Amino acid sequence: MSMDSDMMLQLERVRSVCLALPAVSERLSHSAPSFFINGKSCFVMFVDNHHGDGNVGVWCAAPPGDQQALTGENSAVFFRPPYVGGRGWLGVRLSPIVDDGLLSELLTDAWRTIAPKRLLAAFETTDSAGY
Repeated sequence: MSMDSDMMLQLERVRSVCLALPAVSERLSHSAPSFFINGKSCFVMFVDNHHGDGNVGVWCAAPPGDQQALTGENSAVFFRPPYVGGRGWLGVRLSPIVDDGLLSELLTDAWRTIAPKRLLAAFETTDSAGY
């Protein structure tokens, strides 16, 4: 995958949030940088003009109801991604609209949506203590 400087910047933003979460690793999946919990469960895929759609962003797991609510609220930023949209995942156009705080919130919510209960419980305990 060949990326320009904006796409690299966006990937680094995503990478810095995802890799700071517990038990997360990164590898290519379907030719896209993707983030996994315990090496098994994908919770975020970085997309770079997927099949010429023009989007630089992420497809991420989302809590139930978030996809419909967010796409209805702001379709310039949020969309239903192909393939995984039917499972409630959320597409997010990152450039140039989404700030770091919102990005962190969305990616952490994606992690929480997919994380096993035991890992989630440990994270919630440390997170409330100022993780």
